Amino acid sequence: MSLLAFVLVFSAAVAHAGWNVLAHGISRAGLPFLWWGAVASTVLWIGVVPFTGGLGSGDIGGFVLGVLASSVLHVAYMAVLQHGYRVGNLSTVYATARGTGPFLSVIIAMLLFGERPSPLALVGVAVVILGIVAIGFVDRVGAVRRGVGAGGRRRIDPGLLFGVLTGVAIALYTIWDAFVVRSFSISPVAFMVGTAGMQAVYYTAAMRRRWPAAAALWRTEWRRIVAFGILSPLSYILVLQAIRIAPVALVAPLREVSVVLVSLFGAFVLREGRPIWRIGAAAVVVAGIALLAV
Repeated sequence: MSLLAFVLVFSAAVAHAGWNVLAHGISRAGLPFLWWGAVASTVLWIGVVPFTGGLGSGDIGGFVLGVLASSVLHVAYMAVLQHGYRVGNLSTVYATARGTGPFLSVIIAMLLFGERPSPLALVGVAVVILGIVAIGFVDRVGAVRRGVGAGGRRRIDPGLLFGVLTGVAIALYTIWDAFVVRSFSISPVAFMVGTAGMQAVYYTAAMRRRWPAAAALWRTEWRRIVAFGILSPLSYILVLQAIRIAPVALVAPLREVSVVLVSLFGAFVLREGRPIWRIGAAAVVVAGIALLAV
């Protein structure tokens, strides 16, 4: 991987960790937050499109197809992620999602794009799985000690479950979006703006009687909404740009350095339990990600 691609991916990881921390802080707002996030992303970045190559060198048909499919995948991703944040711990949901996503992305990229990571990178797949299990075990121990569900059954950790589901969504939109910016030659900025705009349309249709809640959210959280509207698109624009010059099998895993940043936040700021275990498990995931990228 070139130095430019590495810098792009690392910067994307920092921005991604930042917006996830912000999203966790107001995740209970649900749909109104998602609507504001999509609107803010579109409004704040649409003016950048003319200065970043417009739509790109591809045709309008490819742009429309890419945006329509990608927006559906991103809506599914955000919905599952936000629900996971409401029912589980930040560290568990985020790190599990960001470990599962690149693992699946590498496998799919090998099958569809013919990418061939090194044998050492494939060892990283096993290490990532180990890290995911370790992260789930951190909260699982507490769940087992607290007791069992109705009928004497042990409850599945919802944070781990929705983290895995989020990872599946991540893999799907990563592979599709990589295909779009490569095969259709669409500009990353225009593609992101189009996708965010379509998400805003979907969320608008679902808002119904939630407009008063959306107005109240803006009054109290407008700074976070604006920050989200800057950081979330920025993180993915950088990733899309990196995907244009580097293999998906390298970019998808390397961006997950953000796992460590979010785990540190969850452990020391949110005071989520067992900080040493959380950091250690996140470090295992990152070690596996590093091997994947070799």
